[in-house]
Amino acid sequence: MAKFAANLTMLFTDVSFLERFERAHNAGFKAVEYLFPYAFDADVLASKLQQYGFEQALFNMPPGNWDAGERGFAAIPGREKEFQQSVETALAYAQALSCKKVHAMSGIVDPNFSRKEHVNTFINNIRFAADEFAKHGIELMIEPLNNRDVPNYFIAHQREAAELIRQVDRPNVKLQLDIYHAQIMDGDLTRLIQDLADVTGHIQIASVPKRHEPSEGEINYPHLFNVLDESGYTGWIGCEYNPKNSTESGLAWVKPYL
Repeated sequence: MAKFAANLTMLFTDVSFLERFERAHNAGFKAVEYLFPYAFDADVLASKLQQYGFEQALFNMPPGNWDAGERGFAAIPGREKEFQQSVETALAYAQALSCKKVHAMSGIVDPNFSRKEHVNTFINNIRFAADEFAKHGIELMIEPLNNRDVPNYFIAHQREAAELIRQVDRPNVKLQLDIYHAQIMDGDLTRLIQDLADVTGHIQIASVPKRHEPSEGEINYPHLFNVLDESGYTGWIGCEYNPKNSTESGLAWVKPYL
């Protein structure tokens, strides 16, 4: 049966970040994810996980200057040293939080470099990160982002990401299949999930087109949860959506699963 992690970056945002752990616990969640942990000491976050019995499902590697529009740099030529340093930072947090899945953001394409240069940079960086994470039993996630929300992101399509994962050729590199992004860019979700089951390491969800609760919009999520079960997916499903109103008022859809 599908199991769900609360994304604390996007849910319970009427309170401060550290207060969201309690709110997620009270709502019945058993795991959490969020974009970035780096504004807080790892020990503080670890204590919150322990206090509420949470599993840390996922977080992202450092993204560069987020406020300036950067969305990672794994594929950006010339930033290899910075990427290696970000691996060290993310690894320290992953160990402290007992987190077994970390997402490496690829970045916005730099027009000063060719597609081939981006691809080569990405493959080399991801191999480096994967090898470091593998020493600690951690999987590295690769996620396509739709080009409506994130124009010119290095990876926009799920099958493109799967092909890059195969080129990287590391067993602990997996696809982070966000169904919201996948519907916008690819569609044919049932076949997509089935075809990419062997490389999928994490799932995230939201409605399309408005990125609200998965109980609204154009995607039949109960059907897709069954498809995920049938495809053998047993990991967490991250609730990475913007609540339409308060988080709690929109959680009726998930109550049967918690």
